[in-house]
Amino acid sequence: MSAAPQSTKATAPVLQACALTIGHGKRRVGSDLDFAMAPGEVLCLLGPNGSGKTTLFRTLLGLLAPLAGEVLVLGEPVSAWSRNAFARHVGYVPQAHAGIFPYTVEDVVLMGRAARIGRFAAPAQQDREHALHCLQTLGIVHLRQRIYTAISGGERQLVLIARALAQEPVLLVMDEPTASLDFGNQIRVLEHIAQLRQQGMAVLLSTHQPEHALRIADRIALLGGGRLVAVGAPISTATPERLAALYGVSERAVAASLNTSPPSPSL
Repeated sequence: MSAAPQSTKATAPVLQACALTIGHGKRRVGSDLDFAMAPGEVLCLLGPNGSGKTTLFRTLLGLLAPLAGEVLVLGEPVSAWSRNAFARHVGYVPQAHAGIFPYTVEDVVLMGRAARIGRFAAPAQQDREHALHCLQTLGIVHLRQRIYTAISGGERQLVLIARALAQEPVLLVMDEPTASLDFGNQIRVLEHIAQLRQQGMAVLLSTHQPEHALRIADRIALLGGGRLVAVGAPISTATPERLAALYGVSERAVAASLNTSPPSPSL
């Protein structure tokens, strides 16, 4: 990738997928994927295991090349961004992983500042203060000197979120951010996503919990069979009927889990 794009327009969508086909090599996972995100919008992606959510995210982030179509960030193709400039604008929270090297939690979060620090420079005091603020925001400042590989999976997930926030991105992509969290931390993360929206940050996340999407999303996208089945307002998109078809379960079971009223059985 070359230097940061020079023709970025403030009015351009933060993220746009244009006639996108995704996959691995010759294996196609999804096709004809079209959507765009505005600043300060929360878009939640729902879909069963194997539907291509992670592959889509990796393609949007430029980690996988699209098989067809194009991904634009702030109006410019992902391929036009240098990785350093891209990291200053787009943050990514992967599913929690164990890690390999025994860095402290504070060091892991400071890695989020890498794109804003000179190549051979050390983190400045303001970088350390910002990392500390991210840890405080997520309620894990007490872990700052703990070894990342020695804390729990849920705590590691919160650290990865703090690392992404340390980048100060305009777009945050989160792959099942609440999957390994206990109930209290799930609520904290959802509340923080709502705060990020108020600050003007766009957030794209996936989840297997439709109730979370219904709580925080401005729009919901349903991914199934390699296509976007629906994209729209939460209540009209994530209906029991559509979710039942998407996940292959009964509409009545979905309605019960969402505390909504299923259709009355035929007499």
